[in-house]
Amino acid sequence: MAIDFVSVLILLILLALFGWLTLRAWNAKRAVVKWPGCVLTGLVTLSLGLVAIFAAIGFYKLNERRTNPVADIRVAATPAQIARGERLANVCVTCHSWNDQVVLSGSDFIAKFGFPPVGILHSPNLTPAGNISDWSDGELIRAIREGVHKNGRSLLIMPVETFGNLSDDDVQAIVAYLRAQPATDRPTPTNQFNVLGALFMNLSDLRTAQPPVGSVSTPPPGTSEYGKYMVDVLGCRGCHGTRLQGKLDLGQPGPPPGPNLTRIVPQWTEQDFMTFFNTGVLPGSGTVPTVTLAGGQTEFRMPWPEFRAATTDDELRAMYAYLQSLPAVDGPSAE
Repeated sequence: MAIDFVSVLILLILLALFGWLTLRAWNAKRAVVKWPGCVLTGLVTLSLGLVAIFAAIGFYKLNERRTNPVADIRVAATPAQIARGERLANVCVTCHSWNDQVVLSGSDFIAKFGFPPVGILHSPNLTPAGNISDWSDGELIRAIREGVHKNGRSLLIMPVETFGNLSDDDVQAIVAYLRAQPATDRPTPTNQFNVLGALFMNLSDLRTAQPPVGSVSTPPPGTSEYGKYMVDVLGCRGCHGTRLQGKLDLGQPGPPPGPNLTRIVPQWTEQDFMTFFNTGVLPGSGTVPTVTLAGGQTEFRMPWPEFRAATTDDELRAMYAYLQSLPAVDGPSAE
């Protein structure tokens, strides 16, 4: 992760300046100048020193290296794999596409999502013209499931808690599709954090690296177990809670809180469930609210179009069966 040395230099100059002013105040002959000057400039110097220390910790976190092994694998990239990967890639469009289309050419997070001015923060161009052209298939699989960059540092804002559930077959299908996309645009700019970004890392850690995943098998299609697999792969628990009991709106950044699925879905028929994912219309003719991102794009609070594009009818039916099988849980909660 590149460092914005201009912001670091400005911080160090200010630290040296106020340190010098503190020393000058300490050496002043007149008490009326010495003590107020020492207190004022000393407090500023101390504050700047703390900022420098915490910024250094943030920069260290951003560039800390991981030792997750890279699998020695080459994806076959059959037509069936590419087609499957294209379907699954719909869950990536929110972050890796400006227009939410399945050509994953990257996007500017600060412009699109209204992130604080932490520096340069882009999701990479995942087409053959982009940032992964010299990555091995094993390095891509590690990045998708474990959130580790080719150079060993942690990726940022990568939903590995979801993608870590991908089976070997499905993660290889995604790699096959990434290689098969049309080459679009050019590599995105290198991410570069300024001092504010380094401080932000200490308040809201954006790193996502996880321990090695290992081999993951695909559950038998059409079963409730397969439905659970798809619920996990689509990241439903990020919005609906670890037990799908719903999450409270605490006004925090991150995925929007969703309602309690363990009490809502049992009231739906399978046709209600399919209709919702096909049209966005809830039983009773309600619809999902929309949100407007900082870049002006309007998206559904519940991304049903992306989930519909990422799943087959049989997979949606398996998800319905799994959600129907869950015991009712009191909620929502903060988890």
